[in-house]
Amino acid sequence: MTSTRKKITCLDELLSLYGQPAKASLVKELDHIAPYYQLMIEKSPFAVLCTIGNGGLDCSPRGDEPGSIRVQNSKTLLLPDRRGNNRLDSLRNLIEDPRASLLFLIPGIGETLRVNGKATIIQDTELQKSFSVNNKIPVTLIEFTVEQIYFQCQKALVRSRLWEPDYKITREQLPSTGELVKSIQSDFDAKAYDAEYPERLKKTLY
Repeated sequence: MTSTRKKITCLDELLSLYGQPAKASLVKELDHIAPYYQLMIEKSPFAVLCTIGNGGLDCSPRGDEPGSIRVQNSKTLLLPDRRGNNRLDSLRNLIEDPRASLLFLIPGIGETLRVNGKATIIQDTELQKSFSVNNKIPVTLIEFTVEQIYFQCQKALVRSRLWEPDYKITREQLPSTGELVKSIQSDFDAKAYDAEYPERLKKTLY
């Protein structure tokens, strides 16, 4: 059988392949944080922050206790910028372009929550203190203004079986962090790095 390949570059052609969106998928989109959407945010311990800048796109994982991404009001979210590796990919992008997206996941729940809007980096002494953990205060906060918010149905997580215990991958099935670095930098001491990592993680988590 001969394979055929073509690029889809026309919106009309794309729509002819997929058809119109289901009515429910449009009704669920809001321009503010409704009570049920607020509950989903408050129950989520993990989100992915997507940004864009002159250097390109970036997706950054954000994980903390549920409710650490705070609903300030029906249009505003606050994210603490916890300690990281100081690449500052997301923050650099936000300096150049405020457009941003968030994808919230809740362990055991199939639906995800998608939020699009604009974000700015702020410092506010009292607000920063209110996000402190183990007496560690985030250097900055991200103030996220909601423009679109809607939940995504379960299909992707059902297909991926993400929350099913029998589908989890053990650490031994993948290279360690040190081994990953050594695959790029041959003289890197992977064993020493991996041995020191658990204690280093405790000290640098916040």
